[in-house]
Amino acid sequence: MYRDKTKVITIGNRQIGGGNPILIQSMTNTKTEDITATVNQILELEEAGCDIIRCAVPTMEAAGALREIKKKIHIPLVADIHFDYRLAIAAMESGADKIRINPGNIGDIERVKAVIDVAKERNIPIRVGVNSGSLEKHIVDKYGHVTAEGLVESALDKVHLIEKLGYDNMVISIKSSDVLMCVKAHELIAQKTNYPLHVGITESGSIVAGNIKSSIGLGLILNQGIGDTIRVSLTDKPLEEIRSAKIILKTLGLRKGGVEVVSCPTCGRTQIDLIGLAKQVEDLVSGYDLDIKVAVMGCAVNGPGEAKEADLGVAGGRGVGCIIKKGEIIRTVPEESLLAELKKELDSFI
Repeated sequence: MYRDKTKVITIGNRQIGGGNPILIQSMTNTKTEDITATVNQILELEEAGCDIIRCAVPTMEAAGALREIKKKIHIPLVADIHFDYRLAIAAMESGADKIRINPGNIGDIERVKAVIDVAKERNIPIRVGVNSGSLEKHIVDKYGHVTAEGLVESALDKVHLIEKLGYDNMVISIKSSDVLMCVKAHELIAQKTNYPLHVGITESGSIVAGNIKSSIGLGLILNQGIGDTIRVSLTDKPLEEIRSAKIILKTLGLRKGGVEVVSCPTCGRTQIDLIGLAKQVEDLVSGYDLDIKVAVMGCAVNGPGEAKEADLGVAGGRGVGCIIKKGEIIRTVPEESLLAELKKELDSFI
């Protein structure tokens, strides 16, 4: 697999590449200058399973805030920089564990070199980002339109520029909102470089469309052994990005641990608020670090049989429900007691 051969990069207290576990990233949507709000959001994301967090750094105040934010969190902190090379330098001086830049939009070669010199001095990785929406005109003209080949060429041009400045502590990110273009670009670049790749479908949309596009795109890319870190980019709360990323990785067999919830669709036999129950169970199991499967079934007749592959399950009827273990009903309880009884069984696994 490609990810087994990528260069190992250290980001704060974590390592990526070289076959290390794929790490989940997200980005805060607070004002970075608001230290309290930003820290609170990061701590919530840590609890949900975020491995690396990125913060926007649009001002010097935001760059300075990173120093205080870092003191209060436990995962690597990445500074997101656009246009002003001085912000990149200030962010690194404030302790950023990695910076995200596009060398094409921070100025001339001297400004890029100034950033690289500080990164080199502090051994801070640089994520080189290229987005289909900001692809250089000469590359678009070369291929006639935005293409996967153009994305790869643009990214490697920037990588080679930084290498010529004597630095190779890099992660590459090539993103597009066009899912199949994004997949092809990753297939191409994985053959041309051994730098770790950060994978995501950019501007994927709201929680429904975004999850579908991200699941297809990330699934196709990751299943080929490509990708060292991922972000599910959603127009929603960052917490939803973490939840989705964990499900994608677990579905592909790339991450273990955490309770998997399976639930049946509603039908005419359903005599319980199955949608509400499934959501309540998802919230309940999120607090357990158990590598088990929990089934939520809406029919007390077929539910136990359908849940036989799960470690635990609940199935609802009219006013009552049953607790299922390995496909066998172990007890029947009032509907309002289902969650409490399920919690007892979860606790027994600890």
